[in-house]
Amino acid sequence: MKSNIMEWKNVLTDLFKTDYPIIQAPMLGVTTPEMVAAASNAGVLGSLALGDLPAEKCIELIRTTKKLTNKPFAVNIFVHTIDPITPKLEADYAKTKNHLEKFAEKTGIKADFPNINEIKLTDYHNQIEAIVLENCNIVSFTFGNLDNESILTLKENKVLLIGTCTSVQEAIALENNGIDIICVQGIEAGGHRGSFIEETIPQIGGLSLLSQVTETVNTPVIYAGGIYNAKTLLASKTLGADGFQIGSLLLGSAESALQDFEKHRLRNLKENEIVLTKSFTGRYARGIRNAFIKEIENSEFVLPYPYQNKLTAELRKTAKLEQKTDFVSIWAGQSIGSYSEVSTEIIIRNLIEETESFV
Repeated sequence: MKSNIMEWKNVLTDLFKTDYPIIQAPMLGVTTPEMVAAASNAGVLGSLALGDLPAEKCIELIRTTKKLTNKPFAVNIFVHTIDPITPKLEADYAKTKNHLEKFAEKTGIKADFPNINEIKLTDYHNQIEAIVLENCNIVSFTFGNLDNESILTLKENKVLLIGTCTSVQEAIALENNGIDIICVQGIEAGGHRGSFIEETIPQIGGLSLLSQVTETVNTPVIYAGGIYNAKTLLASKTLGADGFQIGSLLLGSAESALQDFEKHRLRNLKENEIVLTKSFTGRYARGIRNAFIKEIENSEFVLPYPYQNKLTAELRKTAKLEQKTDFVSIWAGQSIGSYSEVSTEIIIRNLIEETESFV
């Protein structure tokens, strides 16, 4: 017999000061201040994707979001080790750049690929300074584990920390570093993998990983990967998740930064078209297979992140302007939905209502 009562309040709603322990995923290139505000206004935790953006851009986006909502929201940054430029990396970069130039010419895309010495790299420590300056209270991070000095700085400023793991080993590492909340990213999740211990990413099914992590650590856990309706949310709740992160569900929303031609591609997506690839950025990410991925994946023309990401940026920018889906990165998870074009707030409220009707 249904009780018709869904108990949403828990440790995370207390920490986040939200009505529901649902988190809008930070998706760089998709998330906008408007999406974050709409999520926060729905009573969940909005997340502003700052990725590896320069500090001044981070400040601009944070301030814009604050103008749109007075509710709590998180900011998300990429925490990773940048390989130094060595003679070998320079040679590999030049070879990859040459191949991409020929590929672009052959496919009719005019892109000005940067030389390696023209690339601007972001040090996440500068982002942390900006985050502290802007009095952000919740910081999530991926691609690594924060260094001790950064953790100390953030905690001294009463910032709540959310780290991303893709294995039990990574979850333990985050807990041992004093990270407040762990986001367990299942293999089903769209976008970049948050792996940081193994060179070869752990390919562990999300619910299996979630169950193992919740049995191993004592830190509150958020689950991300494949949540697109009430049943998937409740499945992760059953396996011990305190919070539920949704991303792909919001890709087609009114506030999504994706353009209409990209949303149209999503709405015609087939399950066998979703792949893991390093071709666009040098880090594994889950998205829609296209001509660029077919050309570059499993070739010698994949540089380490962030060099591959910076090199292919102009190609993707031009392809977006020309509305060519075969040369842009459209990240999406394995759970294919309707990619509704209504407001983020409505999508989230519908999910909440649907979940309550199942209880």
